[in-house]
Amino acid sequence: MSDKSQQRRDEIQASILRTNARRRLLDKVFTIGTIGAVLAAFIPLGSILFEVIKNGAAALSAEFLTQPQGSMIYGGGGIGPAIQGTIIVVAYASLIGIPVGILTGIYLAEYAGNNRFARTVRFFNNVMTGLPSIVIGIVGYIILVVPLGGFNVTAGAVALSIIMIPIVVGVTEETLKLVPNSLREAGHSLGIPKWKVTLFITLKSAKNGVLTGIVLAVSRIAGETAPLIMTILGTDLFFQGVSNPVDALPLRIWRLSSTPYDYAHLYGWGAALVLILLILAFSVGLRFVAIERSSRARARQ
Repeated sequence: MSDKSQQRRDEIQASILRTNARRRLLDKVFTIGTIGAVLAAFIPLGSILFEVIKNGAAALSAEFLTQPQGSMIYGGGGIGPAIQGTIIVVAYASLIGIPVGILTGIYLAEYAGNNRFARTVRFFNNVMTGLPSIVIGIVGYIILVVPLGGFNVTAGAVALSIIMIPIVVGVTEETLKLVPNSLREAGHSLGIPKWKVTLFITLKSAKNGVLTGIVLAVSRIAGETAPLIMTILGTDLFFQGVSNPVDALPLRIWRLSSTPYDYAHLYGWGAALVLILLILAFSVGLRFVAIERSSRARARQ
Protein backbone atom coordinates (compact mmCIF):
# COMPACT_ATOMS: atom_id res chain seq x y z
CA MET A 1 0.00 0.00 0.00
CA SER A 2 1.36 3.38 -1.00
CA ASP A 3 2.00 6.15 1.53
CA LYS A 4 -0.65 8.29 -0.20
CA SER A 5 -3.36 5.63 0.19
CA GLN A 6 -2.42 5.06 3.83
CA GLN A 7 -2.59 8.81 4.48
CA ARG A 8 -6.01 8.98 2.83
CA ARG A 9 -7.25 6.09 4.95
CA ASP A 10 -5.95 7.75 8.14
CA GLU A 11 -7.74 10.98 7.20
CA ILE A 12 -11.04 9.10 6.65
CA GLN A 13 -10.69 7.28 9.98
CA ALA A 14 -9.88 10.54 11.75
CA SER A 15 -12.94 12.16 10.14
CA ILE A 16 -15.16 9.28 11.24
CA LEU A 17 -13.81 9.51 14.80
CA ARG A 18 -14.44 13.28 14.89
CA THR A 19 -17.99 12.78 13.57
CA ASN A 20 -18.73 10.07 16.13
CA ALA A 21 -17.31 12.21 18.94
CA ARG A 22 -19.48 15.16 17.85
CA ARG A 23 -22.57 12.93 17.71
CA ARG A 24 -21.88 11.52 21.20
CA LEU A 25 -21.42 15.06 22.52
CA LEU A 26 -24.68 16.24 20.93
CA ASP A 27 -26.45 13.15 22.25
CA LYS A 28 -25.26 13.92 25.78
CA VAL A 29 -26.22 17.59 25.47
CA PHE A 30 -29.75 16.79 24.25
CA THR A 31 -30.15 14.03 26.85
CA ILE A 32 -29.15 16.39 29.66
CA GLY A 33 -31.37 19.13 28.21
CA THR A 34 -34.35 16.76 27.98
CA ILE A 35 -33.88 15.52 31.55
CA GLY A 36 -33.57 19.12 32.72
CA ALA A 37 -36.81 20.07 30.94
CA VAL A 38 -38.62 17.09 32.49
CA LEU A 39 -37.35 18.03 35.97
CA ALA A 40 -38.37 21.67 35.40
CA ALA A 41 -41.88 20.49 34.49
CA PHE A 42 -42.06 18.26 37.56
CA ILE A 43 -41.00 20.96 40.04
CA PRO A 44 -44.28 22.94 40.00
CA LEU A 45 -46.32 19.73 39.68
CA GLY A 46 -44.45 18.11 42.57
CA SER A 47 -44.77 21.21 44.75
CA ILE A 48 -48.55 21.34 44.17
CA LEU A 49 -48.94 17.63 44.99
CA PHE A 50 -46.76 18.03 48.08
CA GLU A 51 -48.81 20.94 49.41
CA VAL A 52 -52.14 19.21 48.70
CA ILE A 53 -51.05 15.96 50.37
CA LYS A 54 -49.44 17.75 53.34
CA ASN A 55 -52.50 19.91 54.04
CA GLY A 56 -55.27 17.57 52.94
CA ALA A 57 -54.26 14.19 54.37
CA ALA A 58 -55.28 15.24 57.90
CA ALA A 59 -58.89 15.73 56.78
CA LEU A 60 -59.36 12.23 55.35
CA SER A 61 -61.62 9.91 57.32
CA ALA A 62 -64.65 7.70 56.69
CA GLU A 63 -66.96 10.49 57.92
CA PHE A 64 -65.25 13.05 55.68
CA LEU A 65 -65.73 10.87 52.59
CA THR A 66 -69.34 9.84 53.22
CA GLN A 67 -71.18 12.53 55.19
CA PRO A 68 -72.71 15.87 54.13
CA GLN A 69 -71.05 19.15 55.05
CA GLY A 70 -71.10 19.93 58.78
CA SER A 71 -70.16 23.13 60.59
CA MET A 72 -67.44 25.19 58.92
CA ILE A 73 -66.51 26.70 62.29
CA TYR A 74 -66.43 23.61 64.52
CA GLY A 75 -65.77 20.92 61.91
CA GLY A 76 -67.66 17.65 61.47
CA GLY A 77 -69.39 16.20 58.45
CA GLY A 78 -67.67 15.75 55.13
CA ILE A 79 -67.86 16.02 51.35
CA GLY A 80 -69.92 12.91 50.50
CA PRO A 81 -72.44 14.77 48.28
CA ALA A 82 -69.60 16.52 46.43
CA ILE A 83 -67.84 13.23 45.65
CA GLN A 84 -71.10 11.64 44.51
CA GLY A 85 -72.05 14.68 42.43
CA THR A 86 -68.64 14.86 40.73
CA ILE A 87 -68.80 11.22 39.69
CA ILE A 88 -72.38 11.60 38.36
CA VAL A 89 -71.82 14.85 36.44
CA VAL A 90 -68.50 13.74 34.91
CA ALA A 91 -69.94 10.34 33.91
CA TYR A 92 -73.04 12.04 32.44
CA ALA A 93 -70.86 14.50 30.48
CA SER A 94 -68.63 11.65 29.28
CA LEU A 95 -71.67 9.75 27.94
CA ILE A 96 -72.43 12.80 25.79
CA GLY A 97 -68.96 14.05 24.94
CA ILE A 98 -66.90 10.92 24.27
CA PRO A 99 -69.09 9.37 21.50
CA VAL A 100 -69.61 12.75 19.80
CA GLY A 101 -65.90 13.56 20.00
CA ILE A 102 -64.70 10.19 18.72
CA LEU A 103 -67.21 10.04 15.85
CA THR A 104 -66.36 13.61 14.80
CA GLY A 105 -62.64 12.82 14.94
CA ILE A 106 -63.19 9.70 12.82
CA TYR A 107 -65.19 11.71 10.27
CA LEU A 108 -62.50 14.38 9.98
CA ALA A 109 -59.61 11.90 9.72
CA GLU A 110 -61.13 9.15 7.58
CA TYR A 111 -63.95 10.62 5.51
CA ALA A 112 -63.95 14.41 5.24
CA GLY A 113 -60.48 15.04 3.83
CA ASN A 114 -59.96 18.77 3.42
CA ASN A 115 -63.31 19.90 2.03
CA ARG A 116 -65.00 23.13 3.08
CA PHE A 117 -67.27 21.49 5.64
CA ALA A 118 -64.31 19.73 7.28
CA ARG A 119 -62.33 22.96 7.43
CA THR A 120 -65.33 24.68 9.03
CA VAL A 121 -65.69 21.91 11.63
CA ARG A 122 -61.96 22.08 12.44
CA PHE A 123 -62.16 25.88 12.75
CA PHE A 124 -65.05 25.78 15.22
CA ASN A 125 -63.40 22.90 17.08
CA ASN A 126 -60.27 25.04 17.55
CA VAL A 127 -62.41 28.00 18.63
CA MET A 128 -64.22 25.84 21.19
CA THR A 129 -60.89 24.57 22.54
CA GLY A 130 -59.91 28.09 23.54
CA LEU A 131 -63.35 29.22 24.69
CA PRO A 132 -63.38 30.40 28.36
CA SER A 133 -65.23 27.91 30.53
CA ILE A 134 -67.36 30.64 32.14
CA VAL A 135 -68.76 31.44 28.68
CA ILE A 136 -69.75 27.80 28.25
CA GLY A 137 -71.37 27.95 31.67
CA ILE A 138 -73.40 31.00 30.63
CA VAL A 139 -74.50 29.18 27.45
CA GLY A 140 -75.59 26.21 29.58
CA TYR A 141 -77.49 28.59 31.87
CA ILE A 142 -79.32 30.21 28.96
CA ILE A 143 -80.22 27.09 26.97
CA LEU A 144 -80.93 24.63 29.82
CA VAL A 145 -81.16 26.22 33.26
CA VAL A 146 -83.63 28.97 32.33
CA PRO A 147 -85.94 26.79 30.14
CA LEU A 148 -85.96 23.97 32.72
CA GLY A 149 -86.72 26.37 35.54
CA GLY A 150 -83.71 25.79 37.80
CA PHE A 151 -80.16 24.54 38.23
CA ASN A 152 -79.87 20.88 37.29
CA VAL A 153 -77.46 18.01 36.59
CA THR A 154 -78.28 17.84 32.87
CA ALA A 155 -77.23 21.45 32.31
CA GLY A 156 -73.93 20.80 34.10
CA ALA A 157 -73.25 17.66 32.09
CA VAL A 158 -74.00 19.38 28.77
CA ALA A 159 -71.74 22.32 29.68
CA LEU A 160 -68.88 19.98 30.61
CA SER A 161 -69.39 17.90 27.46
CA ILE A 162 -68.97 21.08 25.38
CA ILE A 163 -65.54 21.48 26.99
CA MET A 164 -64.73 17.82 26.49
CA ILE A 165 -65.69 17.39 22.83
CA PRO A 166 -62.98 19.59 21.20
CA ILE A 167 -60.24 17.78 23.14
CA VAL A 168 -61.47 14.31 22.13
CA VAL A 169 -62.02 15.43 18.51
CA GLY A 170 -58.52 16.87 18.15
CA VAL A 171 -56.70 13.93 19.73
CA THR A 172 -58.78 11.33 17.84
CA GLU A 173 -58.22 12.99 14.46
CA GLU A 174 -54.47 13.42 14.94
CA THR A 175 -54.06 9.88 16.31
CA LEU A 176 -55.94 8.32 13.40
CA LYS A 177 -53.79 10.24 10.93
CA LEU A 178 -50.71 8.55 12.44
CA VAL A 179 -52.00 5.07 11.56
CA PRO A 180 -50.09 3.82 8.47
CA ASN A 181 -52.13 3.76 5.25
CA SER A 182 -50.82 0.26 4.58
CA LEU A 183 -53.20 -1.06 7.26
CA ARG A 184 -56.19 0.57 5.55
CA GLU A 185 -55.05 -0.64 2.12
CA ALA A 186 -54.62 -4.17 3.44
CA GLY A 187 -58.20 -4.13 4.73
CA HIS A 188 -59.59 -2.69 1.49
CA SER A 189 -57.67 -5.25 -0.58
CA LEU A 190 -59.51 -8.01 1.29
CA GLY A 191 -62.84 -6.48 0.30
CA ILE A 192 -63.68 -5.21 3.79
CA PRO A 193 -66.06 -2.21 3.76
CA LYS A 194 -64.53 1.11 4.70
CA TRP A 195 -66.60 1.53 7.87
CA LYS A 196 -65.39 -1.85 9.13
CA VAL A 197 -61.79 -1.00 8.29
CA THR A 198 -62.19 2.27 10.18
CA LEU A 199 -63.80 0.77 13.27
CA PHE A 200 -62.01 -2.56 13.58
CA ILE A 201 -58.57 -1.85 12.10
CA THR A 202 -57.77 1.88 12.08
CA LEU A 203 -59.50 2.84 15.32
CA LYS A 204 -58.21 -0.29 17.05
CA SER A 205 -54.64 0.60 16.05
CA ALA A 206 -55.10 4.11 17.44
CA LYS A 207 -56.91 3.18 20.65
CA ASN A 208 -54.04 4.11 22.98
CA GLY A 209 -53.96 7.65 21.60
CA VAL A 210 -57.75 7.92 21.74
CA LEU A 211 -57.73 6.73 25.37
CA THR A 212 -55.12 9.37 26.15
CA GLY A 213 -57.43 12.02 24.72
CA ILE A 214 -60.32 10.71 26.83
CA VAL A 215 -58.18 10.79 29.98
CA LEU A 216 -57.10 14.37 29.22
CA ALA A 217 -60.69 15.46 28.58
CA VAL A 218 -62.09 13.82 31.73
CA SER A 219 -59.25 15.25 33.84
CA ARG A 220 -59.99 18.71 32.42
CA ILE A 221 -63.73 18.70 33.11
CA ALA A 222 -63.38 17.09 36.56
CA GLY A 223 -61.60 20.23 37.79
CA GLU A 224 -63.87 22.82 36.14
CA THR A 225 -65.65 25.22 38.49
CA ALA A 226 -67.01 28.16 36.46
CA PRO A 227 -69.47 26.21 34.26
CA LEU A 228 -70.79 24.34 37.30
CA ILE A 229 -71.52 27.58 39.16
CA MET A 230 -73.80 28.58 36.28
CA THR A 231 -75.47 25.19 35.81
CA ILE A 232 -75.64 22.94 38.91
CA LEU A 233 -74.97 25.61 41.58
CA GLY A 234 -74.21 23.08 44.36
CA THR A 235 -76.11 21.83 47.40
CA ASP A 236 -75.47 20.15 50.74
CA LEU A 237 -77.76 17.25 49.82
CA PHE A 238 -76.97 13.99 48.07
CA PHE A 239 -78.16 13.37 44.48
CA GLN A 240 -81.88 14.15 44.10
CA GLY A 241 -82.31 13.52 40.35
CA VAL A 242 -81.00 14.98 37.09
CA SER A 243 -83.48 17.87 37.23
CA ASN A 244 -82.18 19.13 40.58
CA PRO A 245 -78.99 20.85 41.77
CA VAL A 246 -76.09 18.67 42.87
CA ASP A 247 -72.78 19.31 44.56
CA ALA A 248 -69.32 18.79 43.01
CA LEU A 249 -65.79 18.80 44.36
CA PRO A 250 -64.59 21.91 42.45
CA LEU A 251 -67.59 23.86 43.75
CA ARG A 252 -67.04 22.58 47.30
CA ILE A 253 -63.32 23.47 47.18
CA TRP A 254 -64.15 26.95 45.95
CA ARG A 255 -66.75 27.54 48.68
CA LEU A 256 -64.56 26.14 51.48
CA SER A 257 -61.56 28.20 50.39
CA SER A 258 -63.68 31.37 50.31
CA THR A 259 -64.51 31.22 54.04
CA PRO A 260 -62.19 32.47 56.83
CA TYR A 261 -62.53 29.37 59.08
CA ASP A 262 -59.66 26.95 59.70
CA TYR A 263 -61.87 23.86 59.51
CA ALA A 264 -63.22 24.99 56.14
CA HIS A 265 -59.69 25.42 54.80
CA LEU A 266 -58.69 21.99 56.10
CA TYR A 267 -61.72 20.41 54.41
CA GLY A 268 -60.95 22.33 51.24
CA TRP A 269 -57.46 20.84 51.12
CA GLY A 270 -58.97 17.42 51.81
CA ALA A 271 -61.48 17.86 48.96
CA ALA A 272 -58.65 18.85 46.60
CA LEU A 273 -56.72 15.72 47.57
CA VAL A 274 -59.80 13.55 46.98
CA LEU A 275 -60.32 15.14 43.54
CA ILE A 276 -56.72 14.39 42.56
CA LEU A 277 -57.04 10.80 43.79
CA LEU A 278 -60.27 10.33 41.81
CA ILE A 279 -58.65 11.56 38.59
CA LEU A 280 -55.58 9.41 39.25
CA ALA A 281 -57.73 6.34 39.89
CA PHE A 282 -59.65 6.94 36.64
CA SER A 283 -56.46 7.37 34.59
CA VAL A 284 -54.74 4.31 36.07
CA GLY A 285 -57.93 2.22 35.81
CA LEU A 286 -58.45 3.09 32.13
CA ARG A 287 -54.81 2.32 31.33
CA PHE A 288 -55.05 -0.98 33.19
CA VAL A 289 -58.16 -2.00 31.25
CA ALA A 290 -56.48 -1.08 27.93
CA ILE A 291 -53.32 -3.06 28.79
CA GLU A 292 -55.39 -6.03 29.96
CA ARG A 293 -57.44 -6.07 26.74
CA SER A 294 -54.26 -5.81 24.63
CA SER A 295 -52.71 -8.73 26.53
CA ARG A 296 -55.81 -10.87 25.97
CA ALA A 297 -55.84 -9.98 22.24
CA ARG A 298 -52.17 -10.96 21.88
CA ALA A 299 -52.82 -14.20 23.76
CA ARG A 300 -55.66 -15.11 21.37
CA GLN A 301 -53.31 -14.54 18.42
